[in-house]
Amino acid sequence: MKDSLLIVDDVEINRAILAETFKNEYNIIEAANGIEAIRALKNNLNISAVMLDLVMPEMGGMDVLREMNKTGDIFRIPVFIVTSCDSEDTFVDAYELGAVDVIAKPFIFHFLKCRVANIIELYRHRNNLETTVNEQLARLNSMNRSMVETLASVIEFRNCESGEHVKRISFVTNLLMTAVSEMYSEYYCTKELIDRVSMASVLHDVGKISIPDVILNKPAKLTHDEFEIMKGHTVRGCEILSSIPNDMMDKDVYDMCYDVCRHHHERWDGGGYPDGLKGDDISVYAQVVAIADVYDALTSPRVYKAAYSHEKALEMIFNGECGCFNPKILKAFEMIADKIKK
Repeated sequence: MKDSLLIVDDVEINRAILAETFKNEYNIIEAANGIEAIRALKNNLNISAVMLDLVMPEMGGMDVLREMNKTGDIFRIPVFIVTSCDSEDTFVDAYELGAVDVIAKPFIFHFLKCRVANIIELYRHRNNLETTVNEQLARLNSMNRSMVETLASVIEFRNCESGEHVKRISFVTNLLMTAVSEMYSEYYCTKELIDRVSMASVLHDVGKISIPDVILNKPAKLTHDEFEIMKGHTVRGCEILSSIPNDMMDKDVYDMCYDVCRHHHERWDGGGYPDGLKGDDISVYAQVVAIADVYDALTSPRVYKAAYSHEKALEMIFNGECGCFNPKILKAFEMIADKIKK
């Protein structure tokens, strides 16, 4: 099946000339203005290139380029500007919007066909490479998640509460990290990074497998010495992670898990553990997981307490009864509180 070439020009004779030039190599799709061009791009998934005039009624070529940037088509479909205009500023604007070449009228047909064919082949190889890379990343992410979930499931043998706990932590972490990223540019994260944080949150308490049952499941308040032992789960978790062979977990995922495991009990005012980190010396990832962890601990039943209501948990967190947190992250937490409750 031949690829398609979209020719966009309000002058019929210009479209006819280009159609005649390329008819043997491509299926020709014609559009008389930008609106028709956008419609054609939506309805034809096998368009390999666009020959685009700039000056047209209803919707010009620059607007077509802007729309293709919005939809992402500009990254997979090469656009050739075909024009008699010789304005340098116009050419610069077109290139900045993603056009790959400017072809000035009149043109030499043989050279035109070669230029178009070469660019289409280049884009085809690039698109195939991106597909291959994305497939490999998907497989790697699946392996990473399987490794993380397998490690987290070990906790269930020690503490029957933790199985659902880690799932809820991952859910709240994803919601909160997304809100923080959207609200504060200094904490911006890509979706891929947010997914990695959510994955890492599953392992925040993996070190608890080293805590004696008599302390881990004690139905009363821990003594000072017992609490010191419990606090060690952050460091012990990192020791467990360090024992994982390098080829079994992606380094970026490992680093994220290590950070979250060690620092999810650090506090904004420096009053946390194990390292007494303060402010943004604590990664935003560990700060987000810390709030998710505290919220779930409050709203879930434990051997030493009944579950608090959603409203009571929020009151305790915002009043500082559970430690000091980053005010910006608390604001984001407040914004998603209703979603968490639902």
